[in-house]
Amino acid sequence: MDTHNTKITIRLLLNVCLGLILFVTPVHSKAPEFLIQADDVVRGDPNAPVTMLEYSDFTCHFCKKFFHDTFPKLLSEYIETGKVRFVYRDYPRGLGSPLRAADAARCAGEQNAYWPMHDRLFNSDGQFSPDNLNKFATELQLKQGQFSKCLDEHKYFPDIEKDLKDAGSLGIRGTPAFVLFPTKVPDDPNLILIPGAFPYETFKEEIEKLLNLQSTADSQSPSSS
Repeated sequence: MDTHNTKITIRLLLNVCLGLILFVTPVHSKAPEFLIQADDVVRGDPNAPVTMLEYSDFTCHFCKKFFHDTFPKLLSEYIETGKVRFVYRDYPRGLGSPLRAADAARCAGEQNAYWPMHDRLFNSDGQFSPDNLNKFATELQLKQGQFSKCLDEHKYFPDIEKDLKDAGSLGIRGTPAFVLFPTKVPDDPNLILIPGAFPYETFKEEIEKLLNLQSTADSQSPSSS
């Protein structure tokens, strides 16, 4: 690993450690710019009225539990129906496998396979050696040379580090954690933080609150009259 990547790795480790022991209550006079990013890989309708960010780790047991127990219902009821745009953000809880898996999903994204790799990683029983990641890429029919080169270069470490910092600014200190908000983010956003793999009913209740708020706001806007 070269000097630049070594520095990034050290910063990532520090951020992970701090994230596990600190709790910072978020205070924002206006919406953080990172809530909506131009390079977001969105699952669902990019123009859906509600956005859900998941800060997660492919090696996290409770993240995997959410993926298998709760996410399928959210996918069918809200994401695939155009009500929620879903964005996955990386919060690796350590170096090695957590960081390597996060990097693999982003490398697959270069070949328009971010979500297939995301799903494959959560169905892998935590087997994230470089050989296995390359095996997953082959299963997904990715260009192996491009994928391997991306992994070897640790190309997305800086972006993963940014996700960690952004999560910290919201008071997130563990995985999984979810942030829900209106996609048309107001200056004083109504952010809803769900810190954990709660049951589907919890997500449904909070999503419906935001959908109702959005519906009311739309009906009161001058363009709707």
